[in-house]
Amino acid sequence: MKKRILAFVLALGMVLGLAACGGDSSSAGSAGSGSAGDGSAAANPADFKVGAIYINKKSDTAGYTYAHNHGITTAMEELGLDPDTQLVVVDEVPEDYDAVATAVDTLVGEDCDIIFGISFGYMQALADKAEENPDVMFSHATGYMSNDTNFNNYFGRAYQARYLAGIAAGLKSLETGNNNVGYVAAFGRQYAETSSGINGFALGVQAVNPDATVYVKELGAWADEVNEGAFARELIQSFNCGVISQHCDSAQPQIAAQDLGVFGCGYNSDMTADAPQAHLTAAIWNWNVYYHTAIEAAMTCGGAENFVNAMGGPAYYGGLAEGFVDVSPLNEATVAPGTAEAIEAVRELIVSGEWDVFSGTKLHITVNDDGTVTVDQEDADLLCDGYEYDTTSGTLVERDPVIVAAGGASVEDSVITGSMNYFVAGVEDAN
Repeated sequence: MKKRILAFVLALGMVLGLAACGGDSSSAGSAGSGSAGDGSAAANPADFKVGAIYINKKSDTAGYTYAHNHGITTAMEELGLDPDTQLVVVDEVPEDYDAVATAVDTLVGEDCDIIFGISFGYMQALADKAEENPDVMFSHATGYMSNDTNFNNYFGRAYQARYLAGIAAGLKSLETGNNNVGYVAAFGRQYAETSSGINGFALGVQAVNPDATVYVKELGAWADEVNEGAFARELIQSFNCGVISQHCDSAQPQIAAQDLGVFGCGYNSDMTADAPQAHLTAAIWNWNVYYHTAIEAAMTCGGAENFVNAMGGPAYYGGLAEGFVDVSPLNEATVAPGTAEAIEAVRELIVSGEWDVFSGTKLHITVNDDGTVTVDQEDADLLCDGYEYDTTSGTLVERDPVIVAAGGASVEDSVITGSMNYFVAGVEDAN
């Protein structure tokens, strides 16, 4: 499924400055020879073509596919490419091997130099097609497969942005006097991506409202617009949740929050336009940061066989420091006083490297009467609720509640992306 990370250890080589081979990476398309479609860097940038395979509609105006499409087109424009003539999209492609393989064949037939696949379930087909088409570059979001030449994967530290969104949610819960926060999730402990996002958000909420509880209701699917709205309504009506967050594709949870007079934090893209009376902010992806990097590498590396090397390794994993993830502009009509100041204070700690979300240091954030913000740091055990999902048996099993001992370093990236199959203390299953 898209955006899912299985329990595999990623090779987390991440480079933002491209070590372009065969030319100067500072000038897109300045190196290499050959024509579009043969995998070598185009002598003329006008000959370069980008291909993309989307899970939902290219025309979406919010959510996951929208955010990727916006990122690709923005990056192309930044590099002097024309998305109208140099981007070929095959959209609404299900996570079916044959469907993905057919989409790749279409894009190869259109002479695309690089092909992006944005959904987890595309991975095996892309891996096989990369081997079959060594002169074309392939790049896959959220997976773990790659090779040493023309196929890499990419994802980012969404949990950092979710922590910032959690601060906004926690301050709103304090303002309204409602300690119950809801979360519509594609999945829960089964996948590290959903678990780490839920945990990051919950820790952000707890940093300002330690009495808050985050109730998680799982869809069992990455996208289900009908139930996304229905589950949000259930969290509001049955669990008295005053803020609704989400890990799902559409803005339906935010619309439900507005319809029922509560508040919310979206995901993937700014959802304020969808629910202007409810939306606080959203954890978002600036996918153009990655797409600019990858397209520039593809244009300057001198051939598909050099693509992975030009990207600095087989896996890209950026965060707040790289501008790859963030929160959307705050909705000043809905956020609690001090939200902007609190978020910026924590952002500085993360970007500087002084602190990260899953460490043995807790933040206590206070908005003072004069509008200033105090952020205190306390060494304290990072605790889970004492259970984790066993991927072999498909059941919950008991575990040591201590994730990181007081003062300990942040959880390893391989755990955050691969084996974080537990909820932090203060998260409750609402299924």
